[in-house]
Amino acid sequence: MDKHKVNKLVIEKINKPVPFLGRKIIKFSCNIGKISNFTMRIFRWIFRSNWDKKEIMDQMVRVGVESLPVTALTSISTGMVLALQTGYSFKNIFNEPLYVGSIVGFSMVKELGPTLTAMVISGRVGASITAEIGTMKVTEQLDALYTLGSNPIKYLAVPRFLACVTMIPLLTIFSCFLGILGGLFVSVSKLGIPSTVYWNDILDFMELTDFFHGLIKSFFFAIIIVVISCYKGFFTEGGAEGVGQATTQAVVVSMVLILVSDYFLSSLLVSFGIG
Repeated sequence: MDKHKVNKLVIEKINKPVPFLGRKIIKFSCNIGKISNFTMRIFRWIFRSNWDKKEIMDQMVRVGVESLPVTALTSISTGMVLALQTGYSFKNIFNEPLYVGSIVGFSMVKELGPTLTAMVISGRVGASITAEIGTMKVTEQLDALYTLGSNPIKYLAVPRFLACVTMIPLLTIFSCFLGILGGLFVSVSKLGIPSTVYWNDILDFMELTDFFHGLIKSFFFAIIIVVISCYKGFFTEGGAEGVGQATTQAVVVSMVLILVSDYFLSSLLVSFGIG
C-alpha cells in the first residue's frame, strides 16, 4: 500500500467521529426545538380553551389517588431507613442519636420527598401516559381526532398536564409527612428518642421556606414528567415496538432530567432565600 492510500485511510479514521458527533448535535437540537414547541402548544391550549372537567378529574384520580399506595410505601420506608442510619451513625460518634428529627425532616421536605415522589410518578404515571398516547398514535386514532375537528393536544395533553401539576405537589406533601412519621416510628421504637424531642428537633429548626423549597421543585418535576411523557407519546413511531421504546425513553429521560434539574432548582431557590 502506497503512502497516499495510507494517509487517506488515516484521515478517514480521524474524521469519522466528526460527522457522527455532528448528527447527534443536530438531532439533539431538533428534539429541543420540538419539545419547546410542543410545550408552548400545551400552554396555548390551556389558556384559550374550555377545560374538560370530567376528563381532568379522571386524570387526577389516576395520577393522585391511584398513586397513593406506592408513594406512601416509598416515603415511609425512606423515612424509616434515614432515621435508623442517622441515629446509629450519630450514636457511634457522639454516643447519642442527636438531631434525628431535624435530619429526617429537612431531608424529606427539601430533597427526598419531592425527588422520590417524582421518580415514582415518572415510572408509574409517565409510562402509562406515553403508552396510552403512543398506542393511539400508531393506530392512527390521533389522526381520527384531527379528522373529527378535535385537537389531540387539547383533548389528551391538557387534562394530563393539569392533573400532574396539581396532584404531584399534593403527593409530595403527603409523602413528606409520611416520611417524617416513618422516622418518628423508628426513633421511638429503635433509638429510644422521645416523640417530643423528635418533633421539637423539627419545629425548632425548620421554617416555612424549607417546606416551599420542596413544593416548588415538585411543581417543576411535574411539568418535566408530563411534557416528556406526552411528547414521546405524540411522536411515537414503529408500531408496538415503537410504543415500548417510547415508553422506556420517556421514563429514562424524565428521571435523568429530574435529577439534573434538582441541583439547579435547589441552587436557584437557595439564592432567592427559599430554603
